[in-house]
Amino acid sequence: MNKKQKNVLYRIIISAIVLSILLLVEKVSVLKNINKWIIFAMYMVPYVIIGYDIIIKAFKGIKNKQPFDECLLMVIATIGAIAIGLIEDGDYIEAIAVMWFYQVGELFQSYAVGKSRRNISDLMDICPEYANVLDEDGNIEETDPEDVEVGSKIVIKPGEKIPIDGVVIDGETSLDTAALTGESVPRKVRKNDEVISGCININSAIKVETTKLYEDSTVAKVFELIEDASSRKSKSEKFISKFARYYTPIVVYAALALTICPPIFLMFAGKDADFKVWLYRALTFLVISCPCALVISIPLSFFAGIGSASREGILVKGSNFLEGLAETKTIVFDKTGTLTKGVFEVVAIHPKTLEAKELLHLVAHVERYSNHPIANSIRNAFPDENDSCDVSDITEIAGQGVEAMVNGHKVSVGNTKLMDMIGAKWNNCSKLKGTVIHVALDHIYQGHIVISDVLKPNSARAIAELKKNGIKQTVMLTGDSKDAAENVANELKIDNVYSELLPQDKVLKFEKILGNKDRKNDVVAFVGDGINDAPVLSRADIGIAMGVLGSDAAIEAADIVLMDDDPLKITTAIKISKKCIRIVRENIYFAIGIKVICLLLGAIGVANMWFAIFADVGVMVIAVLNAIRCLRIKK
Repeated sequence: MNKKQKNVLYRIIISAIVLSILLLVEKVSVLKNINKWIIFAMYMVPYVIIGYDIIIKAFKGIKNKQPFDECLLMVIATIGAIAIGLIEDGDYIEAIAVMWFYQVGELFQSYAVGKSRRNISDLMDICPEYANVLDEDGNIEETDPEDVEVGSKIVIKPGEKIPIDGVVIDGETSLDTAALTGESVPRKVRKNDEVISGCININSAIKVETTKLYEDSTVAKVFELIEDASSRKSKSEKFISKFARYYTPIVVYAALALTICPPIFLMFAGKDADFKVWLYRALTFLVISCPCALVISIPLSFFAGIGSASREGILVKGSNFLEGLAETKTIVFDKTGTLTKGVFEVVAIHPKTLEAKELLHLVAHVERYSNHPIANSIRNAFPDENDSCDVSDITEIAGQGVEAMVNGHKVSVGNTKLMDMIGAKWNNCSKLKGTVIHVALDHIYQGHIVISDVLKPNSARAIAELKKNGIKQTVMLTGDSKDAAENVANELKIDNVYSELLPQDKVLKFEKILGNKDRKNDVVAFVGDGINDAPVLSRADIGIAMGVLGSDAAIEAADIVLMDDDPLKITTAIKISKKCIRIVRENIYFAIGIKVICLLLGAIGVANMWFAIFADVGVMVIAVLNAIRCLRIKK
């Protein structure tokens, strides 16, 4: 409980004690012969203790020309009740009770927000305070992470946070990634493994060479996503904000009309018009009409949902995306790095004229400067490429492959589109399933290499769970060969697959999928990780990026980021979003329904001020407690 919450709690307790003492004293008839102004002053003590901040807020609203909020409604209603008590029977308890219960409701709401914020704060706690930088003499100097340059050598001791993304150059240890990914099992790292900022070193000291500036590292990106999340409002939140903006002044004018019009009408009708009765009904009407339950519980529900998602290692950039995820009916996946690990292995070499080793040798030289996972697998299969071969004029052709001059000969390495473009008559591989890399020397076909990607452990389960949770259609888009793509799609039971797509083809195919939605409000999500997925992620209704291994461009373009690259987390995000939207709707229907009934009862004099307190504070507390349920999600 923070300082502000403690302050409110102490005031609630103190005002309750003071009021109890006054009631006890009044019961034993001590106050009966005391001047009514003294009694009034005594009862104003608990009223001011519990309500002074609400009064200040109301007057600030009037001063800033934004008077119509729940604070003004509370102040008008309680001051009116006090005025009736002063004129009539000296009963100030209802006015104090309205403020007291309102503050109790506010305390509930503050606690719920704090609980949600703590989930996000756990993520915020990943921020490193310093970096242990090694100088040229091997001495350690504590440096602000923002001042550390790319290529610096840093030491991370046990218990310290990794300050900047980098590669381990010495030592091995286990890392606690729970704050980032929600994964409780430590991750083991050793020399040449990549590490990301925000993780905590558990076992032993390691040396890391930084590969990014602090502003480009994972921890900085996470902070940026969290800070931006609050500015993106859902349709429900926008509706409630707009609703409150018009609703509150209408209620104030309606209460004023209820105070004046009926007595005047009764007077003209020649009947008894008791002004105090109608004033009391108007004040009751004001308390009942206070929109606290909606104004507080709806944003709180989304805030709790985003907090719950962050605890699971899912960063949602705004409540509008959480709301949209609940309406998702179609999910489109990239293949490599999204459903598969992106870890390729050479499983076969099928030469036509050259020897297998020489074919692999040529491909390794051409792919040596590429960062594509396929290139890494080739280099792993043929590590001895430091020979006398002269390699020049390396050209990467998007969606097709790579060409280079090796010892004066043009070597083309890529897919069938590249072979067709250069006029090489290629042969397909009928024996093995996988990605086929075709090779041509001076435009003459030399054979192919078969490379196989590895499925992520949870990919099949993720697709099955998505279908259980209301996803009607799953689609896979990939630049891979038709055989390799269909093999993965069949294994994962994906509904539709489109293969051999260039980056621009992916966008066009996705546009068609968007245009074929069953209903206008259905949402189509895209899940990807590569830089070539960024255009589709931006175009999607909901873009979901793989966070740890995903490219910066993909993370920037996405609306939701999965910090541990686990596709099963998409199901978790959908469960959170659906529960959140269900609770939001429950609160809207419940709060408006109770308000309408109680307003009618208050207008005709059936409901008194105590009834109004339930209609306001009671409904708010129930709505807030319901909203807190967004913090929990069944796995």
